[in-house]
Amino acid sequence: MNYYIHNIDPIIFSIRTPSFLPFFPEYLDIRWYGLAYLLGFTLSFLLLKKWAREKSLEINPNEVSNFVILVAFFGVFLGGRLGYLILYDFNNFVTDPFSFFKIWEGGMASHGGFIGVITTIYWYTKKNSISFWNVSDHIAVTAALGIGFGRIANFINGELWGKIAYIDWAVIFPQSGSLEPRHPSQIYQSICEGFLVFIFILFLRKSKWGKRPGAISCSFLILYSFARIAIEFLRYPDSTIYFNWMTKGQLYSLVFIIFSLIIMRKLKLFNQG
Repeated sequence: MNYYIHNIDPIIFSIRTPSFLPFFPEYLDIRWYGLAYLLGFTLSFLLLKKWAREKSLEINPNEVSNFVILVAFFGVFLGGRLGYLILYDFNNFVTDPFSFFKIWEGGMASHGGFIGVITTIYWYTKKNSISFWNVSDHIAVTAALGIGFGRIANFINGELWGKIAYIDWAVIFPQSGSLEPRHPSQIYQSICEGFLVFIFILFLRKSKWGKRPGAISCSFLILYSFARIAIEFLRYPDSTIYFNWMTKGQLYSLVFIIFSLIIMRKLKLFNQG
């Protein structure tokens, strides 16, 4: 059987970096991964701007761009980068703290990004005296889109490949060190963790229950976490294994599910009405 061999160049183009940036390489690569993040942030901005104009989102329409920049930098980037170094590469981070700045080497963690975004939203809403759950519930919708595009970028990069599988749609990833066909798990994750969750949340937010504060936020975390746990069984493990089957990603997702259920109970979202 002829399988697709992954040979996509993850670099769009390269630019020479200024000599006064000692921690950066001579050339900085502009990658599809970054373009995927940019697309996700752009779509998030457009949706949030629309909801702000409709008075659904409690942020002034003129402030949406500033808010998105805050969430992108402090939430997604700092949270995702620190999350990866602390949750997945702690020993290296302790011995080489400057590895934080080596973004060209890759390394972002979705769970760290979630924590970063939640923290940023909490600070922003407290500072501006607006509802945390109102902002969080709207961001949860757009977050699913970002994840969908981010996983497509993982596929383009040829990283986070799946386990060996002799199926019609399997892909050969030379980056894995073998020429065995594998599950394109990045595409599975893009669809299930991202776009399907996005569609489900869009329908849910139209329901009476979905309009209750916190319902969308908790539902998003639970749906994402279940999808992440399920698809990691088809993904080649890139982290510590617990109990001979559970990866770090699955463990962190399980913690998010438990956390979300506790919040739902506290918000009385299990009660009818």
